[in-house]
Amino acid sequence: MSAIAAVLQLLVAAAFVSIPVVRARLGPAAKAAADAELTSQGVRPAVLEENGLRFDAGGHETWAPASVAGVMVGVAVLNFMASAWGQTLTWVFSSLVLALNALILHSQLTAAKSVQAAFRRKGDAELARIDVPAFLEAAEGAFPAWVTIHQHIRHTVAFAGSALALILVSL
Repeated sequence: MSAIAAVLQLLVAAAFVSIPVVRARLGPAAKAAADAELTSQGVRPAVLEENGLRFDAGGHETWAPASVAGVMVGVAVLNFMASAWGQTLTWVFSSLVLALNALILHSQLTAAKSVQAAFRRKGDAELARIDVPAFLEAAEGAFPAWVTIHQHIRHTVAFAGSALALILVSL
């Protein structure tokens, strides 16, 4: 059972690695669409960079999912070796992945509200003028349709793979 859990953990790792890969490949198109929307709203596109908002795979958009993937690969190796540590670390890290992915999904579902709140916290008058739903819709519209399918698959793999790994190491 630990070998099957390990395969599931490798799938979870691949799901997390796919996040920066997709952003690196498609982020420039999303940024261009967001910039065009901002221009149509009479807002300087440079205000995004000035306030640390990015569409590429830089910063935490790379190191966070890559770290999760690295940890899951390490735990998978332990499970392939049938190490007792594999079971213990599966309980720790698969549980964390479930919680982390729930937070990611929540942030995606509440993106407009959270971006509006973040813009208000910045206290920048230019950011406050942005029609955030239209801005986000423009950025998301730059992604091909398969990105939405990819997100659904990624969430399913992260949730189901982690939950099944927990079950399998408990048998």
